[in-house]
Amino acid sequence: MIKKHAFVALIAALALALSAGLAEEPKELTVFTAASLIGAFGEIGQMYKNETNISVVFNFDGSQALRTQLVNGAYADVFASANKKQMNAAKNDGIMNNSSIVIFTKNKLSLIVPKDNPADIGNLSDLAKPGLKIVMGTKDVPAGDYALQIIDKLGNDSAYGPDYKTKVMANVISQETNVNYVVTKVALGEADVGFAYVSDITEDLAGNMEKIDIPDEYNINAEYPMGILLESKYPTESREFMDLVMSDEGKAVLEKCGFAPVESEPAKSEGTASAAKAAALTGGSFFGPGNERPRRQNPIDEYYCRALRNRKGDQWLPIRLILAVSEKDLLLSW
Repeated sequence: MIKKHAFVALIAALALALSAGLAEEPKELTVFTAASLIGAFGEIGQMYKNETNISVVFNFDGSQALRTQLVNGAYADVFASANKKQMNAAKNDGIMNNSSIVIFTKNKLSLIVPKDNPADIGNLSDLAKPGLKIVMGTKDVPAGDYALQIIDKLGNDSAYGPDYKTKVMANVISQETNVNYVVTKVALGEADVGFAYVSDITEDLAGNMEKIDIPDEYNINAEYPMGILLESKYPTESREFMDLVMSDEGKAVLEKCGFAPVESEPAKSEGTASAAKAAALTGGSFFGPGNERPRRQNPIDEYYCRALRNRKGDQWLPIRLILAVSEKDLLLSW
């Protein structure tokens, strides 16, 4: 009998320890973000902090570099990529909550030239002029991949001649790992022309460079996906951040920064209809399949916990915890 009471006491102690962890509010979210989003997400991150008092720490880099960092163990709550290729690769790597992934904005490429346009670039045909200095992203960077696709389309158009692609690629003097490096080189006059996003011509750079539009028939409609990492400690808060990005306020910031709008549903957690119903009944959220907290080590063989949480004021309070021990469920309520 004493052992039985000791066992129940141990379970109760574990439940209280877990509830304390669940009730803890995050001090910050970590968001790995494609470099082209630096202006828009910087502003949205501040909006999120103003609303929640939770800071957002960004890591801005090429989408391929961000994915590599994540696969190698870097921590993040949200990954926002500049193309579906890197997000799909992250899904295949097994690091994403796949059902949380949504397309949240779109972008297009344009040519950018220094303000005085010393090479006198006026159209796409000029890219094949001998001696021109072109800069673009590497083939693994979304902006570089899109640029290569555009060059392929132009090369397959008889209007540009059979040697167009060869001549253009011969003029490429640098392929950068980050689209911001492309913009910087053109702004500093180190290149005659570069391939960058329409959104990269920000107000502070407009005085240093000009944009030359690429016709839609040759351009690429770049779709930006984002999603929550499986290892995120704060999936609920991560979904709230994503919802803000896709809200009217978030879309307004993105459009102001040159991105195109996209119709999308608010981010949803992975789980069943019953999980969603449970969350609705409690006014809180449910850590269902794919969103569970990591298992914690303890003297008992194994246990699995799920929690329903109810929001009261600005605090998340655990209201019920179910522990499954050796295939027997012990329900602890308080």
